[in-house]
Amino acid sequence: MDLLNLKVLLITALIFVPIERLFALRPSQKIFRKAFFNDLIYALFNGIPITIGLAATITLATITLGRLVPSSTSAAISSQPIWLQVLEITLIADIAFYFAHRVFHAVPFLWRFHAVHHSIEELDWLAGHRIHPVDQVLTKSASFVPVFLLGFTEESIALFAFIFHAHALLLHANVRLNIGPLKWLIASPQFHHWHHANERAAYDKNFASQLSFIDVLFGTMHLPGKAVPARYGVDDPIPPTYVEQLAYPLMPRGKTNEAPAPRDA
Repeated sequence: MDLLNLKVLLITALIFVPIERLFALRPSQKIFRKAFFNDLIYALFNGIPITIGLAATITLATITLGRLVPSSTSAAISSQPIWLQVLEITLIADIAFYFAHRVFHAVPFLWRFHAVHHSIEELDWLAGHRIHPVDQVLTKSASFVPVFLLGFTEESIALFAFIFHAHALLLHANVRLNIGPLKWLIASPQFHHWHHANERAAYDKNFASQLSFIDVLFGTMHLPGKAVPARYGVDDPIPPTYVEQLAYPLMPRGKTNEAPAPRDA
């Protein structure tokens, strides 16, 4: 944990806590809800291993695959306006994220890592931080490696990363937000809350991180009117604390009540 990370977290709380109070999806949900302090540990300490892992994968990919991209292509991409680069990054990164996310749902071993994130039973802005570092490193690598290899500028990637993070917090937030017809284009809190729903009709749906139309294209969209999930979480026996959750994916089956499996579509 560093002071900068703590300051960012405090600023984020000052923004999202009032928003969740004013536009609450579930008004009775407490600020210090169940597992709040466990998720706070994720927010404070997860950044270090994720940053190291992501830097390592990007560096390795650049060294091994960087020469496959012609310099003329990188030059053309980097010469574009920043706003256009950000739009292109968003599309490329989210398509890659979509497929990486589906793999984490489909492969039993990877699901054990991803199930930690799905173990959230009360969603809010802080809950979005509960992601196993292995899960986060691999899915973020899927999103960021292509844009680094293609030669997008550091400024455009940094701006995308900021938007990506802010949007992720909003998607998990305890807010009721009606974006009208845009819900078929852009991921909304309702869209992502259904991804976390512990309801069979919603299993393996809404994989996109920012662009919901990707799920529309691949037939995995689940957005039933204005309805919201009755409950969140998984049936897998996920332990309750940060350290136990980090160890959970690698624990022998005999150490848990049952072996988790990917959700059926």
